[in-house]
Amino acid sequence: MILRLFFIGAILFIIELYAFQAIKTLIKVKWALISYQLISLFLFVFILYSFTQFDRSVGQTKQTMFTMGLLLVVYLPKIVAMIVLLGEDVFRLAEGVINYFIGNKSNVNFLPSRRKFVSQIGLGLASIPFLSLIYGIFEGKYNFKVIKQAIYFPDLPAAFNGFTITQISDVHSGSFDNPEKINYAIDLVNEQNSDMILFTGDIVNTHAKEMHPWLETFNRIKPHKYGKFSVLGNHDYGEYVTWPSQHAKDKNFQDIKNLYGQIGFQLMLNEHTFIEKDGDKIALVGVENWGRNFKQAGDLKKASQNLTKEDFKILMSHDPSHWNEVVQHDAKHFQLTLSGHTHGMQFGIEIPGVFKWSLAQYVYKQWAGLYENIGRYVYVNRGFGFHAYPGRVGIMPEITVIQLIKGEKLA
Repeated sequence: MILRLFFIGAILFIIELYAFQAIKTLIKVKWALISYQLISLFLFVFILYSFTQFDRSVGQTKQTMFTMGLLLVVYLPKIVAMIVLLGEDVFRLAEGVINYFIGNKSNVNFLPSRRKFVSQIGLGLASIPFLSLIYGIFEGKYNFKVIKQAIYFPDLPAAFNGFTITQISDVHSGSFDNPEKINYAIDLVNEQNSDMILFTGDIVNTHAKEMHPWLETFNRIKPHKYGKFSVLGNHDYGEYVTWPSQHAKDKNFQDIKNLYGQIGFQLMLNEHTFIEKDGDKIALVGVENWGRNFKQAGDLKKASQNLTKEDFKILMSHDPSHWNEVVQHDAKHFQLTLSGHTHGMQFGIEIPGVFKWSLAQYVYKQWAGLYENIGRYVYVNRGFGFHAYPGRVGIMPEITVIQLIKGEKLA
């Protein structure tokens, strides 16, 4: 622990040195520089101290989220400025070497002074993530978006042509701090008037009690004609804290499973059911979490027992890694999989239909929106709530409305 903190502290100190280089190039007032240094020192010590107070038996708290948010707000902009100044240092060093060996050594300053306009560029670019992160904390995390997605299937039973599904995912109720905003989001869910609603996991961060203040709010989700169904996410298993006993962990897990029922959702644990409409039917399959680097309790074979390739199937599986590594290759041909989990890293750039980028894409091949492989689709919901960083920048909280269409999509 001490070695880790020393390593983190050393990195932050280097970042601080470079940031101060940019600041002092532009600011010459002594009291302002001293004030900047004192504030930076206080934040440096506070962040390091806060990390030492993390209690693995408790897990994420409002304090740890505040610390993570503060860390990003303070140091991500400084890292941007540092990268710019590092680039300048490479040129300064190269210029110094060339001048030393070619120029007049007696009149040459080996390392030319830092240029003011470069510092201005660095600080200007640093202001972009700084302002974005601040916005993400105070506004972005509750900037709910309803995203509508039509998906075409030649083998969709005729009665389900036009059938609508609302999907929510990754609620992370332990992170909420604004009842008014959550009630607004529930109103948005109800306004969609979908045929069915599916919840693809992570109702809490860790503890069942996190959801207790929000049970009444989520019970406002109205009944849907063809049902309300859910599956578990990786956070629902309580794997990220140290428990006093196995009994305590097992009880919390059972309490979390009960939560879904307490808000009117039927929890599906490696099983399937049939949704019937006007004489036709589709299979709704729900597996427990299956993740590449997380809990692997999902059993697709068990969940789809007695189903055939010809049955039209909608699968709920929290982690899109499951689709990428298993589901899309399964011989039973799961036409549509609904996932969440990634949150789109809660930070990225999206211009609908034009451009989409997030660090999540370097971890997950399918991380936000719709993906297809030979007639098999997965839709990855960007998440309803937030976790770790208490905000969202560019990747907004999502309520998805999927419409099933029979036929081929026209080019």
